[in-house]
Amino acid sequence: MDPKLRAASVIDRRIGDLVALSHDLHAHPETSFEEHRSATAVASMLDGFEVTMGAYGMPTAFSARAGSGELVVAICAEYDALPDVGHACGHNVISAAAVGAGLALAEIADEVGLTVLVLGTPGEEGGGGKVLMLERGAFDGAHAAMMVHPWPVDRLAGQCLAVSHFDVAFSGREAHASAAPWEGVNALDAMTVAQVGIGLLRQQLHPGDQVHGVVLEGGVAANIIPEKVRGRFMCRATTLPDLQRLDQRVRACFEAGAHATGATVSFEECSPVYSHMQSDAPLLAAYRANAEALGRRFTLDDEGAPLPTFSTDMANVSLAVPTIHPLIGLHTGGAVNHQHAFAAATVTPSGDVAVRDGATALAWTAIDAATQPSLREHLLA
Repeated sequence: MDPKLRAASVIDRRIGDLVALSHDLHAHPETSFEEHRSATAVASMLDGFEVTMGAYGMPTAFSARAGSGELVVAICAEYDALPDVGHACGHNVISAAAVGAGLALAEIADEVGLTVLVLGTPGEEGGGGKVLMLERGAFDGAHAAMMVHPWPVDRLAGQCLAVSHFDVAFSGREAHASAAPWEGVNALDAMTVAQVGIGLLRQQLHPGDQVHGVVLEGGVAANIIPEKVRGRFMCRATTLPDLQRLDQRVRACFEAGAHATGATVSFEECSPVYSHMQSDAPLLAAYRANAEALGRRFTLDDEGAPLPTFSTDMANVSLAVPTIHPLIGLHTGGAVNHQHAFAAATVTPSGDVAVRDGATALAWTAIDAATQPSLREHLLA
């Protein structure tokens, strides 16, 4: 039987298990680097793989390998959820599709000269799990890396922005807000000055630059001058050099807040910096052909519609290994990623179809990489 037909038959045979995995992850969301149950659930489905749990010094990462072919294709499974909104970025669908592709490829890997590597990659939502895994050798020897990511519509890629994630803390001095406010140093005022500075800075931001954040701790009572204030912020830009420029200007706003109020300011990095992405064009073309064979359409790409913007630690992988990160559409009723309604959409019939189609398109693309001479030579070069 044709390898693609065999791969599709494996996915069809296991689709009930794959959908159950997606729904199970959705029902038990775990945030970055806390995905102990999720990592075990995903890895336990990889029958016939050599699985290493706690891989690369990360308790919730795993590595699973099958086949012995020369061409090594890594398929990434993300399974961390977001605070409050759960799987509102669809990582449950990502994991189930990755497992389905892995199971399908394991049955034909040796026949087509392929080694399939399924990597459980924790902490994508601001933790930089793939960056850490890349630095520790998880992608060494891989000739290609791929995954699909849920989105409200099918797109071949997005404009993946480089991003820094950091906490900022102001320290002042508490005092009675009525009896002796002059004795205090108001850390919340320092944060307010900084946020006003960032708001004014936005007038001069380059296209593609973004700044956003939240105040995590803003004081304890209205009649106490706030002594400790803490926030979490993100800077995004189109390239790493642009990000470095933006990051310096934004941090200067926080330093200005400290200078204006007499507070002190400190910064703590929440994760490694995420880079911009470079999708591999030949590999992406193969994915498109396979997705279209399943009935997917990329109308917005053909029309030249603006690319969606987001950030991912898969981008860092793309600078080291030929990589694709296409967006697989599901019916969301107008909801977008990081909304409760989007999380709900990932476990509807449309979300379940995305599991099947994502698994199949990834598996077929890996088969093309192994069997199409020009694509195989490109990746092995």
